Amino acid sequence: MHGTTEADVRRSRTRRPAPGADRDRFVRDIYDAYGPSLQRYASRLLGGDAHKAEDILQETAVRAWTHSHVLNGRDEHLRRWLFTVVRNLVTDHHRAAALRPLNLMPTEALEAVWEIPEHTLTLHMVHKAVMDLSEQQRAVIGLMYYLEYTVAQAAEYLGIPPGTVKSRAFYAVRALREALKDGEGHHA
Repeated sequence: MHGTTEADVRRSRTRRPAPGADRDRFVRDIYDAYGPSLQRYASRLLGGDAHKAEDILQETAVRAWTHSHVLNGRDEHLRRWLFTVVRNLVTDHHRAAALRPLNLMPTEALEAVWEIPEHTLTLHMVHKAVMDLSEQQRAVIGLMYYLEYTVAQAAEYLGIPPGTVKSRAFYAVRALREALKDGEGHHA
């Protein structure tokens, strides 16, 4: 259990130094005791998507905190409850993905943009860079930069936390910058 015992978890809930510190300690105990197992389980259920598995783990920890008063630190109950929450969150994710396909813009709209002759090379580089992003990153970029959604709107549409939207946008923009910077050197 990575050094965290049932007694440690129970003690962390009975000590109340400060509301934020108590929460942080509780969540840290969950991560220490169950985090790797829960993340592997979520990743397996998600077909190997480690980023989404981390999101699921974070949401599970938040839900554990909000239900900490009924979990009572009983290891066998808590472990079972956490794995059930992970399974339910993954099921919700699969349902949401089936209802919200990530193909956000019609292909015809993109093709019309790519037909401008003086920008063909640059647009080709941008298009290739965007297509090299993960599907999740393309969805966030499409929502935020093409459809001009706010972070909150994109999070609601995709059914993910706003922090995940920000993170995906950050890494997507960074990847696009790198791809375009590398592309300039090849075509200059």
